[in-house]
Amino acid sequence: MSAKEDISIPEHDMPSSEDLPHGQLRVGSLDMDAQGIARRPDGKVVFIEGALPFEVVSANVFRKKNNWEQGFVTEIHQESSQRVRPGCHNFGLHKGACGGCKMQHLHPAAQVAAKQRVLEDNLWHLGKVKAETLLRPIEGPAWGYRFRARLSVRYVVKKGEVLIGFHERKSRYIADMQVCPILPPHVSAMLMPLRGLIASMQARETLPQIELACGDDVTALVLRHLEPLSDDDKQRLRAFAQAHGVQWWLQPKGPDTVHLLDEGGPQLAYGLPDFGVVMPFRPTDFTQVNPYINRVLVARALRLLQAQKTERVIDWFCGLGNFTLPIATQAGEVLGIEGAETLVARSRQNLSHNQAGRSQPLAPTTFVARNLFEMTPEMLVADGVADKWLVDPPREGAFALSQVLAELHQKPELRGNWTPPTRIVYVSCNPATLARDAGLLVNHAGYRLVAAGVVNMFAHTAHVESMAVFELA
Repeated sequence: MSAKEDISIPEHDMPSSEDLPHGQLRVGSLDMDAQGIARRPDGKVVFIEGALPFEVVSANVFRKKNNWEQGFVTEIHQESSQRVRPGCHNFGLHKGACGGCKMQHLHPAAQVAAKQRVLEDNLWHLGKVKAETLLRPIEGPAWGYRFRARLSVRYVVKKGEVLIGFHERKSRYIADMQVCPILPPHVSAMLMPLRGLIASMQARETLPQIELACGDDVTALVLRHLEPLSDDDKQRLRAFAQAHGVQWWLQPKGPDTVHLLDEGGPQLAYGLPDFGVVMPFRPTDFTQVNPYINRVLVARALRLLQAQKTERVIDWFCGLGNFTLPIATQAGEVLGIEGAETLVARSRQNLSHNQAGRSQPLAPTTFVARNLFEMTPEMLVADGVADKWLVDPPREGAFALSQVLAELHQKPELRGNWTPPTRIVYVSCNPATLARDAGLLVNHAGYRLVAAGVVNMFAHTAHVESMAVFELA
């Protein structure tokens, strides 16, 4: 069953189309896929690709269900004041259009407002909670921000040319991208030379993907290759690296096989200068796509956490230590918990890297591995009392953790001397799972949702990142 079949559209999002000429629709809002939402005079909901709120449009419907339809805009009769000219010619609804962005036709400020609305609607309709305060959105550069990307590669035999880029909208084909304004300018300018490089290689038909990872000083390219590379092909890669100032990594099989083409050279890393922290990483590690937003995100999260030198803090889903190490500059003791031993080992390496030569030492910091999707009250109590929590889960959210907090609140006999954290800062990449967890924390675990707001990590896309702050009531 499609998620749309379960969707509940608030009536205030659905202005009437009854007064319009036959076939025209008045758009009320955007859904989480950046589609305009309208309602026919008979009450049927229509999701319209390319339509914006407050527009009157005609649409070509390509999918019909009992209580909803889906189509794309064919004519705009009344245009939104927030509609803008897309900044990339690859964007649109036309055949061959790139599927990497969905909102370039909407003014960046309006994009942020739409995402804030998505967050608020999810919190209320899914979690039955409202934030006491709405945080000012975190936003930054709308172009040249994407320091991480997975670019598909295909040698088109009939045309004798190579395509490198994102997939076309709703297609397995690769868009014919000659430039990409959301990538850093030096990477966008590299797309055509990269196509020429791959076309010149003997292995061009067995190279399906290039993964991009930019650090502060190093640009890494991870080449996925299905067969061993010849010495001649490796020399071509070296010549390209020297000409364009990049670092090649090779991936013959799974992510664990990724290795440098040639050992040596500078290390891939990004800095959090507000905290004097430098984060080394591998190109296949998870790091935030947008370094400009990440620096502001970390600074705001710590400001909202309000950690003191006398306090113990737990960083759940700590990754490589993006929040843990900055917290260690402010708290008295820090525990970072992640789901894999390999990540924990990398976190410890980053801790050691940042402890060296500091005038003010980091707080005592420990990293442990734990299955964070299978929590019990006993496990949580065994971790000891923490004054504050930072929670930064994947898209699945932190349901098990929230559920255990609710259980301990409702069954005080399980707690012993353990006490819950007085403040939780929750960083989310999925407003639906944040709303679900917020509902548990507020309605069943004794917390207030004191603040929430969006983080525009992925400009021009429908992806919604957000932050919420909970206090013990």
